[in-house]
Amino acid sequence: MRKLVALIPLLVAAAPAHAQQASGSSALALAALVGIHSPTLSAQDKTALGYMLDGNLTFPFPANKKIDVKADSVVCRSSNVDISAHSCELTFGAKKVSLKGRAAHELYATVIEVGVPGDGAAGSIFEALKTLACTIDPNEVKQKAGGGASCTFVPGQ
Repeated sequence: MRKLVALIPLLVAAAPAHAQQASGSSALALAALVGIHSPTLSAQDKTALGYMLDGNLTFPFPANKKIDVKADSVVCRSSNVDISAHSCELTFGAKKVSLKGRAAHELYATVIEVGVPGDGAAGSIFEALKTLACTIDPNEVKQKAGGGASCTFVPGQ
């Protein structure tokens, strides 16, 4: 019995983080805000993501083509001391992208919107996710029926 009690903290600490899902407008926003910085997306895909986020659905896009947005991690920070401070770091393999100000706050708020729980320490509030994988089907989004955008991710750093 004593050995079992000693193992419980180890089992809890080793529990894997569970992937979460987002769909609809919040998934589209997350994919667009991260995808614009992706080194693997084409200019056409980035433009299409921007158009959709802006509500402009009149652009041409090839039939049966989807946009896949992937990021290793997204870590955003806001301060509850310096309330004007907002920053995010996006990691795509070896490439890191840093955002500040309004762009960082927009992504920070979107990460909250998809349900990532915050974490705070010493005047900072962090919102972070890893293994982001979004699939956007622009032709389905254009149908204005609520579909065409989905993301999976693991909350935390």
